[in-house]
Amino acid sequence: MARAPLLQLSDISLTFGGNPVFDGLSLTIQPGDRVALVGRNGSGKSTLMKVMAGLVEPDRGEVVAGAGVTTGYMEQDPDLSGFATLGEFAASGLPEAESYRVEMAAEGLKFDPARPVETASGGERRRAALARLLAQAPELMLLDEPTNHLDIQAIGWLEDHLSQTRAAYVIISHDRAFLRRLTRATLWIDRGDVRRQEKGFEGFEDWRESVWAAEDDARHKLDRKIKAEARWAVEGISARRKRNQGRVRALAALRAERSAQIRRQGTAAMALDSGPQSGKKVIEAKGIAKSFGDRTILRPFDLLVNRGDRVAFVGPNGAGKTTLIKMLTREIAPDAGTVTLGTNLELAVFDQTRSALNPDQTLWESLTGDPDMRVSGRADQVMVRGQPRHVVAYLKDFLFDDAQARAPIRSLSGGEKARLLLARLMARPSNMLVLDEPTNDLDVETLDLLQDLLGDYDGTVLLVSHDRDFIDRVADTTVAMEGDGRATVYAGGWSDYRAQRGEEAPVVLESAPRKAETAPDRPKAAKSGLSFTERHRLDALPAVIERLEAEIAKLSEFLAQPDLFTTAPAKFQKATEALAERQQALSEAEDEWLALEEKASA
Repeated sequence: MARAPLLQLSDISLTFGGNPVFDGLSLTIQPGDRVALVGRNGSGKSTLMKVMAGLVEPDRGEVVAGAGVTTGYMEQDPDLSGFATLGEFAASGLPEAESYRVEMAAEGLKFDPARPVETASGGERRRAALARLLAQAPELMLLDEPTNHLDIQAIGWLEDHLSQTRAAYVIISHDRAFLRRLTRATLWIDRGDVRRQEKGFEGFEDWRESVWAAEDDARHKLDRKIKAEARWAVEGISARRKRNQGRVRALAALRAERSAQIRRQGTAAMALDSGPQSGKKVIEAKGIAKSFGDRTILRPFDLLVNRGDRVAFVGPNGAGKTTLIKMLTREIAPDAGTVTLGTNLELAVFDQTRSALNPDQTLWESLTGDPDMRVSGRADQVMVRGQPRHVVAYLKDFLFDDAQARAPIRSLSGGEKARLLLARLMARPSNMLVLDEPTNDLDVETLDLLQDLLGDYDGTVLLVSHDRDFIDRVADTTVAMEGDGRATVYAGGWSDYRAQRGEEAPVVLESAPRKAETAPDRPKAAKSGLSFTERHRLDALPAVIERLEAEIAKLSEFLAQPDLFTTAPAKFQKATEALAERQQALSEAEDEWLALEEKASA
């Protein structure tokens, strides 16, 4: 028997004072859906998610949730007013017996539930909002950039949790590795249209290129037809006293069709100028170390960075990655050791805190007020890599329109703020880039362009990022900081670092029990050697293994039907894929149980 949809949008139209964001949109979210929601910055992804969550009312159409279906939405800017601590906020609405779920999520997502709300950072507030959603375990989760402000270990924990949940979910994320692992379908917002493909994000780029190629071909054919009809209309005047008015009207209709076509938004016209060449040796650090009070940030560490190197710094939040980079660029001094910088260095910095942006300034003021970009005597021009440019023309290179030039920076989305920072950074020549979390909030196309620019950049790059895919594409050296003061240098990117540590397989981290499973009694204390989360995970795994074995048995019995392949090839294919997936999950669950049992017995 077919299951009822969790959520159905029918003929949705929405306009925000201008062109429609959506017009005639219909889509359905089914039980078990694992959907990537993708599209350019500003295409309406977050708006659509808010419509799905019931937070934005469409101008027309219906949003219907299934009977009794619970939906959870992760807020980008959660309102924590009225709560004393992050844990109190995350546990709100939960029965007391299930409050342990918040502690498990807090351990995985790495925030302190006891942290007072008034002293919590924006990242900690977002992690608390994510923990609240996971603890509530709704049947449909709507996740808008859930990996922002998470380090790689926390992202791994979240991946594992979502890969094992029975809930359906829709995810907006710039993290390609995250989307590739978790999604089985893709919703693509493109110029107000929403297309769906029953493949995960892994197949998105090929799908996008095939759609655009078909559009280009159709547009080319339409252009040729218009030219042919226009030639007839002009040449026919001298040959006939009365033209065929039907063909003239057809030509007008063709021209109207062509003008109504919405061209694809181009990629940002970003460019990097590596400026004058630096010396061959860019940074030489010998025995540098740093502590804050009794906390060791870095034990004695050596690093040599040559011109053209791309060095990525990875590790948990708070491990000291940004501090290490500031020591390497001599912004702060080490407690011990020396840092020698090469000759002729011109540094440009992308700051993850967006501290270079004043929210009260307009985009225009942000550029023209920068002394490094100001053109003497001209309030409407900026200096871009040694050449004067009109401020609006330069902003258009980064996909901002005329109206946004005079808008306050606070009105920008996260992706737009990142593009504005890149506009400021790329205006000046440099031969060493420090990029601290540059990928947050950028869409896939802009990430592709940034990657290509860095590939062609003649200078040196120091990169802090939790985006594993981006690190793999950019870095040729990885410095891993494990949070205990040790920093180790590895050749290659993220995957190379993992391989050299003997971690080729994805890290399997603990997750909370599923909503459908009976939660075990909360233990008084964890077994020796196990964390709080690991104790719960070990208790939950036998039920997980039993369920997977039962599903494998049913699928095997179904596939054993002798005529299934010929009579229902689609069902055969789907069941075969499901069987392989569950066999893999069973193997991983058994290995995880064995590892935890051994750790508990140690």
